[in-house]
Amino acid sequence: MPPVHFQVIARDPASAARLGRLTTPHGAIETPVFMPVGTQATVKTMTPHEVWDLGARILLSNTYHLYLRPGHDVVREAGGLHPFMAWPGAVLTDSGGFQVMSLAPLRRITEDGVEFRSHIDGATHFLRPEDAVRIQNDLGADIIMAFDECTPYPSDREYARASLERTARWAARCRAAHGRPDEQALFGIVQGSVYPDLRIESARRTVELDFPGYAVGGLSVGEPKPVMYEMLEVQVPLLPEDRPRYLMGVGSPEDLIEGVWRGVDMFDCVLPTRLARHGTVFTRRGRITVRGAAYARDWAPLEEGCTCYACRHFSRAYIRHLLKADEILGMRLCTIHNLHFLLRLMEDIRQAIAAGRLAALRRDFYALWEEGAEGTVPEPPGAVNR
Repeated sequence: MPPVHFQVIARDPASAARLGRLTTPHGAIETPVFMPVGTQATVKTMTPHEVWDLGARILLSNTYHLYLRPGHDVVREAGGLHPFMAWPGAVLTDSGGFQVMSLAPLRRITEDGVEFRSHIDGATHFLRPEDAVRIQNDLGADIIMAFDECTPYPSDREYARASLERTARWAARCRAAHGRPDEQALFGIVQGSVYPDLRIESARRTVELDFPGYAVGGLSVGEPKPVMYEMLEVQVPLLPEDRPRYLMGVGSPEDLIEGVWRGVDMFDCVLPTRLARHGTVFTRRGRITVRGAAYARDWAPLEEGCTCYACRHFSRAYIRHLLKADEILGMRLCTIHNLHFLLRLMEDIRQAIAAGRLAALRRDFYALWEEGAEGTVPEPPGAVNR
């Protein structure tokens, strides 16, 4: 049996959505699943047991950041990420391709790899696909990712094609360099920017390498949402039915629903925790920013009917006070709520697929979400920490 394997359990009759089970060395995960992001081997402001108690069974950590600090050799000496961060569930590490893209003024891409300057101290590093895999072998995650070039948006067609071809060549090198195939699953990443034919070509070339799972990369990098959905419709059906499909860097409630609708099984994003630290929380009627003056004497919870710790014990007025006073508890309470919201949404989605009623859930979600949203809250800067 491979270290990570996937089983489709049920399919939604009205869409491409499927209910699945992803089995890893650190437990089984029901899919579709949202993975909270622990960039630096920690979900910001949260303890591991709090994240576990919210229902998360898999986290994402970042290869680029852990390579720079504390160093993959330190994590290896600790026994890998699981004991290092005291996390009992599964871990997925991304390869650092997105972070390299976000460091555009500080990096130079060649066929052999990427030269970049650390955002921490300016030191120069060179990272090859083989290095990215070796680092992830040392980190010890259950699922590791091939090193790709995350094509920025916008990119002209010539650049997108060159980027796609480089990613395909790097994927083959990553596969050849993988030193722990009996313990870790290496997923391939498809690219292609916003060009349907390039998306198709990338999917074909990556699937030929026969990875145990596939990620859709290079989306949610600035393109309009309808374009992202179109690229999913083009590319996801070309990925093997019996392998998990992972949409990288996506985590807004509407995008989770639309991604699942189009056949995606796995998601990750810093959005819920990053927004929380700036006082913005998800509700069924849209996002609200509780730092605003309108909530100074609002004694309601962040969301009526929510069962998270923050909503059961504290008012919007109190949480606003904490945020305005720069108290860490305010950020923690908003983070607890946002992660609870997305993890419960995914649970509802799984139940809806099992019952054949995902279309009804999607309709009901938009009836409320569009009615009461305060408007789009700009994502704060700091793409390197995605």
